[in-house]
Amino acid sequence: MLKSLFNRYLAIYKKFPAFTEMRDTYLTFKYTKMTSYKYYVLDVFTTERYKGNQLAVVFTGTDLELPVYENIAREFGYSETSFMYYSKEHKALKVRSFTPTGFEITGAGHNLLGAVCLALLLDSDIFHEQENKQFVIMNDEAIDLSVSYTNDHLPFVGMRQRPAIIGPPLDPKIIAGALTLNPDEILNEGIAASVVKTEVAHLMVPLKSVEILNKAVPEKALLIELAVKYGFEGVYCFAILNGDAAHFAQARFFNPGIGIDEDAATGSAAGPMAGLLFQKQLIQQNSAYQVLQGVKMNHPSTIKFEVTTEGIWISGSSVIVMEGMIHV
Repeated sequence: MLKSLFNRYLAIYKKFPAFTEMRDTYLTFKYTKMTSYKYYVLDVFTTERYKGNQLAVVFTGTDLELPVYENIAREFGYSETSFMYYSKEHKALKVRSFTPTGFEITGAGHNLLGAVCLALLLDSDIFHEQENKQFVIMNDEAIDLSVSYTNDHLPFVGMRQRPAIIGPPLDPKIIAGALTLNPDEILNEGIAASVVKTEVAHLMVPLKSVEILNKAVPEKALLIELAVKYGFEGVYCFAILNGDAAHFAQARFFNPGIGIDEDAATGSAAGPMAGLLFQKQLIQQNSAYQVLQGVKMNHPSTIKFEVTTEGIWISGSSVIVMEGMIHV
């Protein structure tokens, strides 16, 4: 009916180019094929909505072309967007994650935790073909998992990172300007700033107090320059808390090189921090601790960490906030 009506008006006003343009637009829209994917948005490293780190997760059913990943991640605009499907080849959930700038994320962080939690929240049996251990595939590598449930029946997922590789300490004078701090506000005795790697190399910066942590202002250009010079991705600033029974430390994360001005929860950085704290004998092996992050962003997140002989476990929960369809 719409097409018939359109053609009647076109016959009357066929001399007007604007109507021809409208007709072509209508037909192009009607006959253009469109692929749609189901997505969810979760708050990660939290058990409460509107806290934690926001993550979009898209069900793809298969691998996509690289520009599709990049376009969707840019459209959502969160620090990271994850894409997943069950791989019959790997007998496991397969996950890829991208930032809005098109940088592909590796390692076990909130991008992976949110994807796994979503599958479990939707009662997907992603481990049915796995016998001896639970794992997912990311960047063609198996990442070991542990799964339990909270009293509220939310999945609580642990992700195993490799043992930490710790670089030499860096002079606070090198770092302070990039964080708009004074060198004497950065700890340099007992524990010092160092580049630490589990899955990803990040610069760990221990600060003397939470007040100093909260007043830090990243200078993006200087942070990127330091990252290139010393071979790390992001900067994890943290202060050890005294008198907080729930949290061992509070942290902030900056990674302007891949488009993350500040992140509300960064599992890939909490692991290296745990490795550094353990090396300096500030935490014990096989004991669980928690770091609080995202307070400055009004998205407080809680990341559980534990150093074991087999690696560093990063754990947390996630909750679903919204869902819908995205078209490409």
